[in-house]
Amino acid sequence: MSDHNAKGLMPSLPEVNRSIRIADGGFWRRMASFLGPGYLVAVGYMDPGNWATSIAGGSAFGYTLLSIVVMSNFMAIILQALSLRLGIASGRDLAQACFDAYGRKVRWFLWLMAELAIIATDLAEVIGTAIALNLLFGMPMEIGVILTLADVFLIFWLQGKGFRKVEAVIVALTLVIAVCFIVQIIYADPVWGDLLAGIVPQRDILESPMMLYLALGIIGATVMPHNLYLHSAIIQTRNYGDSDAEKRDAIRLGTIDSTVALMFALFINGAILVLAAAAFHGTGRTEVAEIQEAYALLSPILGLGIASTLFAVALLASGLNSTVTATLAGQIIMEGFIQFRMPAWARRLVTRGIAVVPAVIAVFIFGDSGTARLLVLSQVVLSLQLPFAVVPLVIFTANRKLMKGLQAPRWMTVTAALIALVVIILNMKLLYDVATGAISI
Repeated sequence: MSDHNAKGLMPSLPEVNRSIRIADGGFWRRMASFLGPGYLVAVGYMDPGNWATSIAGGSAFGYTLLSIVVMSNFMAIILQALSLRLGIASGRDLAQACFDAYGRKVRWFLWLMAELAIIATDLAEVIGTAIALNLLFGMPMEIGVILTLADVFLIFWLQGKGFRKVEAVIVALTLVIAVCFIVQIIYADPVWGDLLAGIVPQRDILESPMMLYLALGIIGATVMPHNLYLHSAIIQTRNYGDSDAEKRDAIRLGTIDSTVALMFALFINGAILVLAAAAFHGTGRTEVAEIQEAYALLSPILGLGIASTLFAVALLASGLNSTVTATLAGQIIMEGFIQFRMPAWARRLVTRGIAVVPAVIAVFIFGDSGTARLLVLSQVVLSLQLPFAVVPLVIFTANRKLMKGLQAPRWMTVTAALIALVVIILNMKLLYDVATGAISI
């Protein structure tokens, strides 16, 4: 019997908790059992909100913001490693740990912040999927937005087939995105010297309010608050045992899975910005921000008839992928923070509906144009929410008692604390720039 069941506590994602057996045998057989959760988390890198920030950043500033993409990736690797460690060592996901640790007012505040992050995430994914359906099939945006509600039932059906099926669909869609971008990058022919220079952080990023705004959007699009809740729960789908040795092994294998998946996602995340820098900034089109505009320009600029279609197919795969993980995260947050239970299909429909309503309103207000601004804003909102997930995570994973002797190494705790500090300082600078009119949102 697992630790949390022994205490009479409801496990995280009870339908699939400890449902995946760990294979006996050597390292590679055990490692294969842990492949999956990292890719569900890595999907956060490829969501449509990320496309908006990277397209805008690449077309306006070339390769300069590539350093932010790399830095965000490093942040994500550290924070996701802490998240899965919390789930394995304590048997509680991040939302449940917050419920256990804090009083009613703090709990409800953190829950509202987490829900706001889910709405911002879902808003980007719903609009991105609707844009892709519009580009590929000419479907009106309003209908596309409402159609995304069907994702909920897809997840429910897949999860009924076993959590491995969910992971397999995510990995397959991720490979589709990768192939689409590899073809486009080859034809875009980026300037490799400028690309490598862009990996080194530039002082200009802090001095230009607009560059900082997009940089924060990239951080918000990459290190997503809901991913920290998600990872601490889905790692518990593995039946890794309850001894310290088994948990240490699970932490090690889970961290390898997560790190490899995030490095793979770094390629795709960077590829979006590189494509925009090479195809748009390099040809003097520095104002391209709308996904629809990027779609229209890609084929003529690259001289590849299928380029725009590949771009839209990758966007659709990205939107479908992200909606699966955001809906799961919504379930984890609602169950963990407020112990609210309802039938699984209803819970998912409510979680999805909370995001679809603002998306429908936004599409009616902004129409097809203006969606880029909305997408970038949603990612900046995520960056502003990030400390409310990161700070408790750092505190919990440093707590020897809560972690049952498997607390994070000191260097990880210090690094994660510095990441939280950097994000908080950058957020304060952004809010100051907005308040003084340096940036208009």
